[in-house]
Amino acid sequence: MRHSPVVPGIRPAAPAGEAGRPAAGSAVGADRAGRAGDVPLVAVAHGSRDPRAAATVEALLDEVRRARPGLPVRTAYLDHAAPSLGLALRGLGEAVVLPLLLTEAYHSRVDLPAALNEARARDPRLRVHYGSTLGPHRLMPAALERRLTEAGVAAGDPDTAVVLVSAGSSDARANAVVAGLARAWAARSGWWAVTAAYASAAGPVPEEAVAALRAAGAPRVAVAPYLLAPGHFSDKVRRASLAAGADVVADVLGPAPELAQVLLERYTAALRTPVGAAAS
Repeated sequence: MRHSPVVPGIRPAAPAGEAGRPAAGSAVGADRAGRAGDVPLVAVAHGSRDPRAAATVEALLDEVRRARPGLPVRTAYLDHAAPSLGLALRGLGEAVVLPLLLTEAYHSRVDLPAALNEARARDPRLRVHYGSTLGPHRLMPAALERRLTEAGVAAGDPDTAVVLVSAGSSDARANAVVAGLARAWAARSGWWAVTAAYASAAGPVPEEAVAALRAAGAPRVAVAPYLLAPGHFSDKVRRASLAAGADVVADVLGPAPELAQVLLERYTAALRTPVGAAAS
């Protein structure tokens, strides 16, 4: 049996085939002792066969734990990894469920609510506050600029055009949110330009966006992946962008402190919503 590599300080998720045995510290078992009245946070990621994805999710949630010591935090996955949402909720009387997704699309509108309904059917006493997705949020440009700076690009460099690349969605509304983020980011920064691109399901694809900016005269082109964790899409974006002439491809958002802050803001907002309602 193949096992995900162990990353120091990070608790990897169990492979999907081990759904009956949750990863240590991820879901069922002892939560950290929280402050009296703290409602556990259950963060739900898409899940991936790539072990780097689960390691990155756990690193982000460790940032949340450091920012809010004592808050009980559990991890769940929609697919490809364990524990499932139902298993992560087991034994909890009340929880805040937050989608670790960067846009609202099929997973947050359909898959997650369906999984929550199944969990409530098994335990009608379960009280769930369902929070908003990570994005859009005012802190996303700061997180993206953090990754660009780490890659050697000064934030707001007027000689650098940025390609903001998301995974892409069959939901046009989700793609429009990414395009809107690119416009808003361009308006508040000094970049030569900011343009949106999509790794799948929509256009332009990253290499087309890079080529268009080169043709328009951009002195330098940097690619900022609007992706939570490494995996198939991040690898594809890096290869295609560099082949098309991008100067820099930044890292995924991962455990950026800004994302931990977003999660805690979503947690607080969800607690103010009625049980069973979605936070706005």
